[in-house]
Amino acid sequence: MAGIRIILNIGTAVLTAVLLVVSGCGQRKAETFYALPFPAVSIPSVYEDDYEMAVGYLAEHYWDNFTDTSRHYPCDSVFVSGVKTDDVEAAFSNYVGLLGMLDLPEAMSAIGRLFDRVESCERSDTASNVFETVTALVEKYLYDPNSPFRNEDLYCPYAERLSVYEGFSAEKRAAYGYDARMCSMNRTGSRAADFTFVDADGMTYSLYGIDSEYTLLFFSNPGCAACKNIINVLSMDLSADRLIAAGKLSVVNVYIDEDISGWYEYMPVYPESWYNGYDPDGIIRTDNLYNVRAIPSLYLLDRDKNVLMKDAPEQNVFAFLENLNE
Repeated sequence: MAGIRIILNIGTAVLTAVLLVVSGCGQRKAETFYALPFPAVSIPSVYEDDYEMAVGYLAEHYWDNFTDTSRHYPCDSVFVSGVKTDDVEAAFSNYVGLLGMLDLPEAMSAIGRLFDRVESCERSDTASNVFETVTALVEKYLYDPNSPFRNEDLYCPYAERLSVYEGFSAEKRAAYGYDARMCSMNRTGSRAADFTFVDADGMTYSLYGIDSEYTLLFFSNPGCAACKNIINVLSMDLSADRLIAAGKLSVVNVYIDEDISGWYEYMPVYPESWYNGYDPDGIIRTDNLYNVRAIPSLYLLDRDKNVLMKDAPEQNVFAFLENLNE
């Protein structure tokens, strides 16, 4: 249970006092206020000897005390319901780590409950900044293409609720609805969408026609520094060629933009043991087969092309492949 205690001890130090003119969301009064720690959740004793149940309970109830609508503490650019904004973000970062310990349906349930909790804060007090702050953190950590914690499967249920949130304009609801639809494609556990691609010799392949224990689907661009780093790590550090020769792995490296001549010129950079191709008809983007919001983008598939990792942070993919080498 040591790891759980670490999570619960976030922000326990009392910070320096500051002079405020806001004593609560909607209440004005000059006073000295001491920043509060992020309020911890107590695990019922019945769960203390069951790690999985304890983690599940924590994830489900992590925000309960913070989103208690009876709380009346400063809500401004410095504080979120009396807690320093940096401490709220630190708590959210730990929460994302906690979600990673759960199976996907349980983690998605926890995210849905988080939305319900922060929405109740907004309905209770429109001067509260809990809803705005937490929503911004959800987007930053789970949906920003540059986030090392990004996870479209977890962002999707939150975006679905934002798409019908009555406090937003029709245009904003529609934008979140689009995000939710894009996130719903190729979900973890579902079969990846099939497509065809053409290699430098004019040979046509299909994703479903690739036969190996695992397939790494790699959307890349010529000249992309991050893509080149992935190529180097796979080739040198992770010995992808050895996995490929053993039938454990295929790498399908696909270019989905329009500068085909530039792609041909970059061909010497790509390992010959990979399937290197381009999308000849542009259907991956135009038909929205994959939600490729940034390059590079990595998908890990099993033999039947079921999605194991979706637009995964590269370190997650590297860790999986490193285990295959053992």
